Amino acid sequence: MADIKEWDVENAEFWDKTGKKTANRNLWISIPSLLCGFAVWLYWGIITVQMLNLGFPFTQAELFTLASIAGLTGATLRIPSSFFIRIAGGRNTVFFTTALLMIPAIGTGIALQDKDTPLWIFQLLAFFSGFGGGNFASSMSNISFFFPKRMQGLALGLNAGLGNFGVTTMQILVPLVMTVGMFGGTSLTLVSASGTLIGKIPAGSETYIQNAGFIWLVFLIPLAFAGWFGMNNIRTQEVSPHIGSALNSMAKITGMLIIGFIAAAAGLYLILPAPTGLGLPDWCKWIILPSVITATVYMLKLLPGEIKPNLQRQFKIFGNKHTWVMSVIYTMTFGSFIGYSAAFALAIKVIFGFQHVLVDGAMTHTTLNPNGPSALMYAWMGPFIGALIRPVGGWISDKVGGAKVTQFITVIMVASALGAGYYMKAAYGSATPEEYFVPFFLLFLALFAASGIGNGSTFRTIAMVFPKEQAGPVLGWTSAVAAYGAFIIPKVFGEQIKATTPEYAMYGIAIFYFVCLLLNFWYYLGPKAEIKNP
Repeated sequence: MADIKEWDVENAEFWDKTGKKTANRNLWISIPSLLCGFAVWLYWGIITVQMLNLGFPFTQAELFTLASIAGLTGATLRIPSSFFIRIAGGRNTVFFTTALLMIPAIGTGIALQDKDTPLWIFQLLAFFSGFGGGNFASSMSNISFFFPKRMQGLALGLNAGLGNFGVTTMQILVPLVMTVGMFGGTSLTLVSASGTLIGKIPAGSETYIQNAGFIWLVFLIPLAFAGWFGMNNIRTQEVSPHIGSALNSMAKITGMLIIGFIAAAAGLYLILPAPTGLGLPDWCKWIILPSVITATVYMLKLLPGEIKPNLQRQFKIFGNKHTWVMSVIYTMTFGSFIGYSAAFALAIKVIFGFQHVLVDGAMTHTTLNPNGPSALMYAWMGPFIGALIRPVGGWISDKVGGAKVTQFITVIMVASALGAGYYMKAAYGSATPEEYFVPFFLLFLALFAASGIGNGSTFRTIAMVFPKEQAGPVLGWTSAVAAYGAFIIPKVFGEQIKATTPEYAMYGIAIFYFVCLLLNFWYYLGPKAEIKNP
């Protein structure tokens, strides 16, 4: 049956007899659905590299904004998504949110067939790609209810870590499927060399860039059916007591997603340059982002009917100071992973794919570098390591404590960010930037690995700090705040590259990591810690 009315996984007998099998079935359907969500959300990081290779008529800064738009929308949609499970049920939520991913996938495939497609169309499609970002919050909240506390580090690490493989899967699969006309349509000709996992593709080759969107329908259609027929709604008082019919649940999800879209659209209108938006100064984003979050939460509070009391019960998490502490710390780990995943490929292309030379006394950055590394050959490795190691972070934290693991990886992240900034500066001032690629690349791999381990350790901390009813919504909320890294990092990279100072982006990030180091020690490790090494 789709609906479960008795659920007590902390009872060892119930877990062994009934709970384990059901929980694992839901987990293994949830993982590939979440994987596709990450892929559709973040595929702009790869698509924009190929758009640059194909000569689409957009600047580097404009291409960076596509990943930023998807990042901001996906992060904002995580706020309402954090509360879907209680009001709509896990099965209904996963089925519907997986099906919604088909909208941006189809639209992206159509738009990419023509280089004359205006920028605002791509911006709109990036906006709807945010569906994939929002899915993480509801998926993690859902899985947290299926497993006992003693297993949540591993279970949530598997869901998030293997779900995060959507980034790596996308970064490997998209360049490959572009080489074959499997879905028909016209091809476009490469202006500069591209690449795949298996080697470089020379300029002049034909590319089916539209497959970057269409390929996901191959997975999304069967996954939507799997979610509908294979997953469960837990209709207990603690989880989803009054979800109503499936259609009613989907209507509630739609209304809450619309609220997220409205808040995200308002924020983007203020941030994006004309003609899309007002183009307020860059520093305004640090005011606009908290305003978008606040507006989303406030509008959710105004929802009428049965949704309001359910949300008010879950909004109790905001009265707990550890919600805010963990939001900051989790932003360091997941925010870094998702932000670097969105920006890494295009950063490699822009910094190392061009020669930086003096012409008439001015530094230029538009001469193609024939010795530059292929971004599409290397970019997948960072997210691959970060996602692969994520469950390991949860498993280690279950043994030694989450806060202790978080403290260790934060030290590594501070040092790696400073080092990466140094090599970015050296490369962006050199006619032979490829000389600095190896140390730059290795430092970013260290950042991805540390952030992946930290994702697992922070999940463990949240599961131990908060009571069962609050842990799910807190996981969703912290993931929503952290997901703004998918907006901030590409946006800051784009701004600093435009200002010819890309290293400043990494130096600022390193300062943020140091603040997180102090917070984690004060609240969870130091002599005044209220909860010791959760």
